[in-house]
Amino acid sequence: MVTIELKASTKGSWSVCRSHVALFSDMKLAPAIKLAREMARDEHLRSGRQICVEMPGPQSTIILGRYGDFLSQAVSRKLAA
Repeated sequence: MVTIELKASTKGSWSVCRSHVALFSDMKLAPAIKLAREMARDEHLRSGRQICVEMPGPQSTIILGRYGDFLSQAVSRKLAA
């Protein structure tokens, strides 16, 4: 699974990151979320891999998007348990 993360800077702007590398930076939050989701959707359509878009929340990570077969994978894990 690939994770695309939004990270806040100390200046209040946001970066869109993959593998801890900032691909885009100095963005406002709404455009950063939109771009991260578009990137994830496009990559999923091209590669077929599972992609997750996340950002830090006040107490835990917030999932902004999931692309791929996450539902069937979660069901498989529950059945295996």
